[in-house]
Amino acid sequence: MRGLTFAGRVLFLTASADLLHRQIAGQDITLAQAGPLRDDISTDEITPLPTLLNFDATLGRHAHTGLKCEGAFPIGECALRDGGFQVLVGGTRYGKGSSREHSPLAEYSAGIRLVIAESFERIYRQNCDNIGLLTSTDFSLLDRIQAGEPILLDEIVAGRDALAEAIIRDGGLLAYGQKRMKGVTVGAVADTGRPMTLAEKIIRRHALQVQGHDWPMTPGTGGFVRADFRFIHEYYTGMAAHMLHERFGQPLDLHDPDRIILFEDHNSYAHRSPTHVKNNLLGGIRRLSDAHRAFARAYGLKDHGYLPGEEGSEGISHAMMAESYALPGQILVGTDSHTPHSGAVGCLAYGVGTTDMANAFMTGACRLTMPETLLIRLEGARRPGVTAKDIVLTLLADPAIKAGYGVGKVFEFAGPVIAALSTDERATFTNMVAELGGLTGLVEPDAETVRFIKERRGVDVVLEPWMKSDPGAAYAGIVTVDCSTVEPMVALPGDPGNGMALSDVALRPRVDIAYGGSCTAGKREDFDHYHQVLRWAADRGLRVRDGVTLYLQCGTVQVRDYCIAKGYLDTFRAVGAEMLQPACGACGQCGPGVSTAADQVTVSAINRNFPGRGGPGSVWLASPPTVAASAIAGELVSFEELKQRFG
Repeated sequence: MRGLTFAGRVLFLTASADLLHRQIAGQDITLAQAGPLRDDISTDEITPLPTLLNFDATLGRHAHTGLKCEGAFPIGECALRDGGFQVLVGGTRYGKGSSREHSPLAEYSAGIRLVIAESFERIYRQNCDNIGLLTSTDFSLLDRIQAGEPILLDEIVAGRDALAEAIIRDGGLLAYGQKRMKGVTVGAVADTGRPMTLAEKIIRRHALQVQGHDWPMTPGTGGFVRADFRFIHEYYTGMAAHMLHERFGQPLDLHDPDRIILFEDHNSYAHRSPTHVKNNLLGGIRRLSDAHRAFARAYGLKDHGYLPGEEGSEGISHAMMAESYALPGQILVGTDSHTPHSGAVGCLAYGVGTTDMANAFMTGACRLTMPETLLIRLEGARRPGVTAKDIVLTLLADPAIKAGYGVGKVFEFAGPVIAALSTDERATFTNMVAELGGLTGLVEPDAETVRFIKERRGVDVVLEPWMKSDPGAAYAGIVTVDCSTVEPMVALPGDPGNGMALSDVALRPRVDIAYGGSCTAGKREDFDHYHQVLRWAADRGLRVRDGVTLYLQCGTVQVRDYCIAKGYLDTFRAVGAEMLQPACGACGQCGPGVSTAADQVTVSAINRNFPGRGGPGSVWLASPPTVAASAIAGELVSFEELKQRFG
C-alpha cells in the first residue's frame, strides 16, 4: 500500500516564543527539544479577524499570525507558507473557539498537510476532514516523518469512526456527498429497548439512511441527520457559494430551500470597528455582503439582514433561531459555534463548518458523530445577584472541563436551579457549551418552554411525552454544581476557562470599556439585569465613570423593542451608556467596544476572551450585572460591592 511522504518541515507550536522564532528562521527541532507545546490554540489565533475576509488560497498568507506565546506573536504573515512546513504539532484542545473553516483552510493553503495534537476540538477536526487536511493524535509518527519515512493512510485514520475514514479517503465531504448521497432518506430507526437520553431520542428520529454506510449510532460513530433548519451567516455564505458553484455549476438544485435561512448579523457595525477601519477592511466586508445577498437572491432564500436606513441588523442568527424558529424535539444546524443557543427550548442545535453546510444545502444531510451525554445537575439555590453566566464561568473553570472532559458531548442541564430559570437564562448555558467544548446543550422542554414560545411567537406548543430523558438513561458522566456556593464570577483575560470568584481578585483592574451584549448576554433578561444596576445608579445620581465607555447592544430587534416598551432606554441615557442596534458587534471585533491599545481593559458579558478576540487589550468576562456595575465604579466590581460603596 502506498504511503504518504511529508517532505516538508515540521513546526512544533511550542509555548516558547524564542523556539518558534528559531524554527521560522530555519532551525529544525525534535519533539524532545520542543518542550511544552501550546495548549488551547484557538481559531481566533489561527485566523485572526482580517483573515476572514478571504475564502481562497490567500488565506495561507495569514495562517497562525494571531498565535500568542509569552506575549509575542512569533508567526508573521506568510511565515508558515514560506517556511516550507507541511506538519504542525500542538498540545491539547487544538482548534478551540469559532466554527470558522477559514482556520484549517488557511493551514492547508499554507502548505500544511497534517496536524498532530494531543487532542482536537470537534468542529475544527471535522472541518479538517471535510477539506482533506489530515489530523492525528499519534505522536509516534513524528520521528518517522522527520526521517523521511512514508506513513500509511491507514495509520492516519486509525481510531477514527467509519464515516470520518470514508470522507478522508474520498478526499473530503463534498466529494463524498457527490459520490454517495443521492436520494438519502429518513430511516425508521428501531427502538433500542433501553432507556435513552433526550439527545439520543431526537437524533434517532432524524437519522438518515445513506447508501453504503451503516450507522450503528453508538457513541463515536458517524452518520447523517436531517435538520429541520439550516442557517448560515455572511462570513460563510460566499465561501459556501464558491465551493458549490465550483463543484456543481450553476444554478444549484438546493434541497428544501424553504428550510434554509440566511443572516447578515456580524458586520453591520464594521464601519465603527477600530480593527476594520485601521486595517482598511471595509471593502472586504462589502464583498462578503455582496456575495451573501447574491446567493440569497439567486435562490430565493429567506434572509434576515441589515435594518433599513439605520445601523444594526435584525438580530444575531442563533438568538433569532431560538426566538423565532426552533421547536422542542427538532434538529437545527448553523455555521456558528454558538448554534447550541437553541438547546434552551429542547432543540438539538449544533454548529458546523462551511463545507458541512454546503453539503447540507445540496443533500439535506448534516454530518453528526453520535455523542455521549454529560448530565449537568445544578443543585442548591442561587445566591442573590448570581446569574447563569456566573454558574457557567464556574463550570468552565472545573479542571476536568478545562482538560477537555466535555469535548464533543451533549451537555444536558437539569436540576432545581435550571428548572427555576427563564428560557433566556437557560440559553446562557446552552450557548456557552461552545466554550465548554461540547457538541450542544439541551434543557428538557417544560411549561417554561411553552410560555417562552407563546410569548415570543404567539405559537401554542404541545410537548410530547417522549421529549425527556428516560429514568436510567446512560450518561458519560454526571457533573454536579452546588449553586449555593457560586459567587459573582469573572474569567481572567486569555481564555473563558480562567474563571475565579470576583471576591478573590485582589487587585481590581481599572476599566476602559464595558460591553453588555452579544448572543450570550443580549437577551431580554440580560437587559433586565443591566437596567436593574443602572436604574439603581441613576437614582443616586451616579453615571458611567469618566474614562469608561459603556456599550449596550441587544441581540435581536425583539429585545430592542422590549427595552423600548419597558422604558429602559431613558435609564441607559441617564447614566451615559451608549445603546447600539442589534448585531454581533464587539464580540467578534465587528463594532464599537473593541480595544485599540494593549493597555486597555475591557469587562465584557460576551462568551470568549481568547487572545486578540476583543482587540489588542485585555478582556475580562463577567455577568451582565458585573459589567454594568463596573462601568459605574470604573473598576471591576460586582453589583453588591457597588451598593456597599455608594448605597
